[in-house]
Amino acid sequence: MPSRQVVAKELAEIFKIVANPDRIRLIEELRAGEKDVNTLAQILDLPSPRVSQHLSLMRAHRLVEERRDGRHHYYHLIQPEIAAWIVDGLDFIEGRMSGVPKSSIKAARRLWSASTS
Repeated sequence: MPSRQVVAKELAEIFKIVANPDRIRLIEELRAGEKDVNTLAQILDLPSPRVSQHLSLMRAHRLVEERRDGRHHYYHLIQPEIAAWIVDGLDFIEGRMSGVPKSSIKAARRLWSASTS
């Protein structure tokens, strides 16, 4: 398989994993550093089992790593740069304006960009 096909296939796999609103929000929350499942569930207002399922899939595809401390499971991004991709993607959404209010895009950019500091 030519190298461009291999690279395109791997990139498509990453896009498939990231192509979920909950997982995008998880990536952006983990941008600031390690968090446990319960904290992520509370911040994102999602059920803990759902958060665990998403994180398990992301771990299987090497987007996050898990650290256990007793009964707690902590996760962090293996390559935090993926969160910057998402923020950069806001420019694409803003250019398309497919029913997404500019105020929502600006709020997401502000929130997600602030989590790096």
